[in-house]
Amino acid sequence: MKRLLWCFAALALVLCAAPALAKEVSGSITFDFDLSGHPQGKEVKLWVPYPTSDERQLISDLKYEGDFAEAAVYTDRRYQTPMLYARWPESAKSRKLTLTFHAVRQEIIRRDFPAKETAWDPMDYQEYLGATRLGPIDGEVKKLADKITKGQTTVLGKAKAIYDWTCENMYRDPKTRGCGPGDVCELLQNPGGKCADIHSVYISLARAAGVPCREIFGIRMATENNKDITTWYHCWAEFFLPGYGWVPVDPADVRKKMLVEKLELADPKTKTYREYFWGGIDAYRVKLSKGRDLVLAPPQKGGPVNYLMYPFAQVGGETLDWLDPAQFKYKVTFNN
Repeated sequence: MKRLLWCFAALALVLCAAPALAKEVSGSITFDFDLSGHPQGKEVKLWVPYPTSDERQLISDLKYEGDFAEAAVYTDRRYQTPMLYARWPESAKSRKLTLTFHAVRQEIIRRDFPAKETAWDPMDYQEYLGATRLGPIDGEVKKLADKITKGQTTVLGKAKAIYDWTCENMYRDPKTRGCGPGDVCELLQNPGGKCADIHSVYISLARAAGVPCREIFGIRMATENNKDITTWYHCWAEFFLPGYGWVPVDPADVRKKMLVEKLELADPKTKTYREYFWGGIDAYRVKLSKGRDLVLAPPQKGGPVNYLMYPFAQVGGETLDWLDPAQFKYKVTFNN
């Protein structure tokens, strides 16, 4: 327990700092699956988020192995989100898979905003301005977005007004399962949840106000070897600022810090966290995927998948509960 408290304190110091140079965090992450205990005589299919490199993270030594009948990396058609797919036939008695990779992740600080926004065409960003199944942009959402952004004429001004409102009106509910489903209409009535909930509200309000916005789904890295991070999934949001690019925001981590450290909105430390997570995110996170309402590849049975952050599996066409890793039978481990 003392070590855990020390880790929280160390991370708090990291988040409060404002260095000129980006920090880096690195380590290896391993996903272990053993679906052998699920009913025999049924075909089993598994989809796992498949991380890739970008300008803020380097993914290397990525490999997978197991006793599957087939496995390959695909992307969905809408968002081009990579995923590892594996299948075991009805006759399989053992169903095991291990995915491992090494990640180097940079802290992101993006606050050197231009003095004037450039002209832009919303048609170029329709993918990030539209509604999702659980994230409408009309009705009460639109009314609230207009109220929050009244008097704001720029993308930056609207994005910041909605960020401030989210930090002040949403809260972290530790009883929420996983990262939350992100049902915006429900959340506007009961504004407690976790990261997917809080950021779904931010994104719907932003899109309703005409600000291109998206979620990034990932998992946090640890500070010690052989650390079980099976429940360390986390997501954050990004809005697009014309003439500048994508800007990260994480009001959910503001509210998490407030909960863990028992802070009020008026506390100076809360102000520090709000300033940090406006345009900044720490390096202790790996991007896994993006997109909502996904049709996986190959397609799953049933309706769209809300988001692919957790692994997704079906046994005989029935979906396993990805929020119950003990029953699903998977574990995620971090090593330096």
